[in-house]
Amino acid sequence: VHTFRICRRLLDGIVLVDTDASCAAMRDMFEDTGRVREPAGALSVAGAKAWLRDNGMTGKTVAAILSGANMNVDRLRHVAERADLGECREAILAATIPERPGSFRKLCPVMGRRAVTEFNYRYGDSAGAHGFVGLRVPGRHEADALVAAVQDPGVGRTEPTAHARGQA
Repeated sequence: VHTFRICRRLLDGIVLVDTDASCAAMRDMFEDTGRVREPAGALSVAGAKAWLRDNGMTGKTVAAILSGANMNVDRLRHVAERADLGECREAILAATIPERPGSFRKLCPVMGRRAVTEFNYRYGDSAGAHGFVGLRVPGRHEADALVAAVQDPGVGRTEPTAHARGQA
């Protein structure tokens, strides 16, 4: 409680980032330094990247204070997968499609020639089936276009990830 009160009094602002952005910052730091940081320790870098992006700043030198090295090998795969979402290199869509022949085929043109990074399908009931589709995208602009394309009522009900909506 005291920490938050002090921060409200002394800070100019707060930047919110999600797990995917933190994982993307971890990957950036690993690629730059060869050292692995934990997700919480990468928050300052993720926040700095978000602030720079949101304020249209490029080519600036910024400093971020890093903390934490509480990371284990078992979590690295999860971090690598989430980093693609954080960098908007992947969009994941949760879709409910009609449970009838041809429904998946209607979804295929929306995916286009994008690489499918993940696909999971579960029978829901006689009315619909639930699926997750991960697609490789070159950036936020294509993720936004993908979301617009899947809003077609003939495809089914689709909920994009925050990154697919360009909100990360």
